[in-house]
Amino acid sequence: MHILIAPNAFKHSLNAPEVALAIQNGLLQSRLDCICTCFPIGDGGDGTGSLMVDHRRGKRVPATVADPFGRPIMSSFGLVDEGQTAIIEMADASGLRLLPPHELNPLRATSFGTGELIRHALDAGATRFVLAVGGSATVDGGTGILRALGVRFLDATGAELTTPDQLTALARVDTAGLDFRLLTSDLTILCDVDNTLVGPAGSAAVFGPQKGATPAQVQRLDAGLARLAEVARQQTGVDMATVRHGGAAGGVAAGLRTFLRASLVNGIDFFLTFTGFDRFLEKTDLVITGEGSIDEQTLHGKGPYGVAFRAKQRRLPVVGLAGRIPLHPSEALGQYFDTLLAIGHEPTDLPAAFLHTETNLTRTARQLGNLLAAHGPVSSP
Repeated sequence: MHILIAPNAFKHSLNAPEVALAIQNGLLQSRLDCICTCFPIGDGGDGTGSLMVDHRRGKRVPATVADPFGRPIMSSFGLVDEGQTAIIEMADASGLRLLPPHELNPLRATSFGTGELIRHALDAGATRFVLAVGGSATVDGGTGILRALGVRFLDATGAELTTPDQLTALARVDTAGLDFRLLTSDLTILCDVDNTLVGPAGSAAVFGPQKGATPAQVQRLDAGLARLAEVARQQTGVDMATVRHGGAAGGVAAGLRTFLRASLVNGIDFFLTFTGFDRFLEKTDLVITGEGSIDEQTLHGKGPYGVAFRAKQRRLPVVGLAGRIPLHPSEALGQYFDTLLAIGHEPTDLPAAFLHTETNLTRTARQLGNLLAAHGPVSSP
């Protein structure tokens, strides 16, 4: 039996390659006679860029950039397609994982370092850019990236605004200094959320608390993004506030869509096409995917759904492994997943569950393999 193992990361626990390896180890420990192919996936979240570089056998180029608070750090970007396409991982320059919890402050954190990565890639000769924006520590509407590329955000006196807490004073956006090379470049942003820029379902309200924002700070951030959207609408005619996916990465998606004409795409669909996933389905008998939680929200463009959708187009059976699955059967999920298995083996709290993810994945995969060995080949309805 040929098994394709294509999981997403289990957030706060294992990255996607680690998840795939744990599942493979369990299957190989079982009585099932199988050949496993690991194809870890990303849907735009932290780690997606690295996976794209690896799948395309690209190279990583080191670069010194600013962290979310302007301190120099060593980061990198990827190059594929003989250097024509740059893959930028926002988390590598402006990510939550770069900061200890006590430093989180989205009123001051900016995406400037990510813009510096884009500029370094321009200097290296790239003309196409793929930006994975998951895991950011910022809620700046992409203003940091744009500043690094030559855009200036000014108040009524002409003073430059450099942090999110200043955006409520925004009067004008000066794009005269925008790096001219971007005018002939193609920029694609991988999005794994549908949230728009502002309001109760906007980037500040939904993602601000995850990045350290208090309720009062969420209101301040939302007001700043609303002001940015108003000024942008006046100057460009584009309503940032209504852009689908615009709330991704603290509004980076809306900002770059408005000022750089970036394309906002479903992260997993782009990832699977870009990495040539479909050709691996040609020799596959069973697909195993998974992430920390699988429920009906998964069907709104998350990684396991993207994998299952393509597998079902070829009538392949799909198993989903997760730390949490719905208590009651879901007809909607049943259209894409032949079975969902929760990997936990006893009641436990979340920190303990994170700690034992690898062991639980391997054990569950081993049991699955033994079950398949006992009952013969599987087929999809």
